Amino acid sequence: MLRTMSNVALKEQLGRAPIWALGMMSGTSLDGVDGALVQTDGHAIHAFGPHGFIPYSDVQRQVLSRALGHWPGDPEVEPAAEIVETTHATLAARLMRGDPAPALLGFHGQTFAHDPRGGRTHQAGDGQVLAEVLGLPVVWDFRSSDVELGGEGAPLAPFFHHACARFIKADAPLAFLNLGGVGNLTWVDPRVDAPEAANACLAFDTGPANAPINDLMQARLGCAQDERGALALSGAADEPQVEAFLDHAYFHRMPPKSLDRDQFAELARRVAQLSNADAARTLAACAAAAVARGLEHCPTPPSRVLVTGGGRHNGAIMAELRNRLSVPVEDIDDTGLNGDMLEAQAFGYLAVRVARGLPTSSPTTTGVAAAVGGGVISTGAHD
Repeated sequence: MLRTMSNVALKEQLGRAPIWALGMMSGTSLDGVDGALVQTDGHAIHAFGPHGFIPYSDVQRQVLSRALGHWPGDPEVEPAAEIVETTHATLAARLMRGDPAPALLGFHGQTFAHDPRGGRTHQAGDGQVLAEVLGLPVVWDFRSSDVELGGEGAPLAPFFHHACARFIKADAPLAFLNLGGVGNLTWVDPRVDAPEAANACLAFDTGPANAPINDLMQARLGCAQDERGALALSGAADEPQVEAFLDHAYFHRMPPKSLDRDQFAELARRVAQLSNADAARTLAACAAAAVARGLEHCPTPPSRVLVTGGGRHNGAIMAELRNRLSVPVEDIDDTGLNGDMLEAQAFGYLAVRVARGLPTSSPTTTGVAAAVGGGVISTGAHD
């Protein structure tokens, strides 16, 4: 029988010095699994290590797509969860063979459903299975504790973003914008030492990002994405539809707040009568307009917006951001950080925080009542 470890036990085992942790992430865009090593003591980032990616095949993506919106026990979930576990284990084993060797794994799993107002969230994939297969302590189920205590359970990367801002020696408030299936924004003040401090971070989901575009491409053209935004760049945004999109009740809620991947399913209907190019450009414009609306909530205007995630490779989304935002918009890669691996690195960093009893979310990042450390810890040892 696989046993779980308490935070105290793992904290004693790992000590206080910086350690290498392997973080893994599979986002709502369903493109594949990212894995990356980060060296940290749970406070500061000391170094970044090797990373890798395994794409989901078309068949796997179809199985995963059928599980979207489903909860544990639904028949669509088990085959999808098996894909998630197998793919993560394959990539983790590959990265564990190199140097440095990780002492800990942070496993996010695959979000299939997210209903924080209903007090539940579902990330498929069993961290105990990975711990047994890999023989490495695994921190997983990061979101449930936050949701159970009244938080949104998302976004969870903000404390890592705060550490990244200090790693690149930023000296003024700035924003990290992650564009996955859903967009999320973190405003951070790197001059504040602790990310859980009231004035250190503000975070929330901005709105849909890549997911509607990917769904459009799959439905109309049978491909997974608009590569580099080429199709959208050849089209024109339908501004009345963008304005109508901004009337959604979500944009009138104050942060912190979070979204399920398909909460804006009506976007497909909004662009149904548009050409492929105009529909793609309109969806890109909606993603950017949502970010512009979100920036209105920041305590002070950020000095710049660093864009991470797959959406930064979409030229149309980046063009729309630069047209609609009143602050500089930069590809995060230009700072020396890795925009393709930031989310994976975040869960390695958060795993160390969980193992050392540090909070992973706070009232200003998820709306939880007080700073809380989520996560379940499993080890591959047997009783």
